Amino acid sequence: MKAMVLAAGLGTRLRPLTDSRPKALVELGGHTLLEITLIRLRRFGIAEAIVNVHHFAEMLVDYLNTHDFGMRVAISREDELLLDTGGGLLHAADFFLQGAASVSREGELFLRQPFLLHNVDVLTDIDLGQMLDFHRAHDALATLAVQRRKSSRALLFDAQGQLCGRRSAGQQEEIVRAVPQPEAWAFTGVHILSPRIFKLVGTGRMGGGLTGGGPLQSFPIIPEYLRLAGAGKKILGWPADGYYWRDLGTFAALQQAAQDLERKLVEL
Repeated sequence: MKAMVLAAGLGTRLRPLTDSRPKALVELGGHTLLEITLIRLRRFGIAEAIVNVHHFAEMLVDYLNTHDFGMRVAISREDELLLDTGGGLLHAADFFLQGAASVSREGELFLRQPFLLHNVDVLTDIDLGQMLDFHRAHDALATLAVQRRKSSRALLFDAQGQLCGRRSAGQQEEIVRAVPQPEAWAFTGVHILSPRIFKLVGTGRMGGGLTGGGPLQSFPIIPEYLRLAGAGKKILGWPADGYYWRDLGTFAALQQAAQDLERKLVEL
């Protein structure tokens, strides 16, 4: 199984720490956020990962080239434009499609072997094995680890766990499939995706992977999930309540995570 670590962001909420380094190289408990994420993925059994870089890109490249994480680590450079999650994913499409394709009896291209997408500024002990089992059992296009916690941005799911909309503070609720009493869940930044996503995401955009040639564009992934869910594709939520999770995107969150480590609420 392969994975992508999203590490290209500017880390503006972590300033001044990110005035001199990428957020992926900010440290927690004597380890960089990137090291923490890659080691966790290796323990899960990930043998190959790709890391996207933009802010202080050369510093990240040097770091990856001089550290051994027990896996093959590729680099996806976003030199001219920060591509956001959707554009960054398309830019890395070839990494995932290599060895992921076979030909069915009917001669059609069949894409298999799901892969993991993980934010670098997330600390969690979510059971990735159970999440993967759920994804495969339901033949989902995308499985999103979600929790019942307070969030200014919530995703809405029906009783079967299928995405049907989103709710953001100060904005009108967006519904892509009308269902009775949708449930609000907070997204964790951990996704498992089928390579079929590359045939569907970014429709109408010029991009890489299976979407054709031309320059890539920056776009977020959540609106794409909503569009696909509205079209009947399986974008599922996997309940991750009971697992530790913290967004490390602010200095205060880093301090809290350090206290959580001392209290043994989570381990690196």
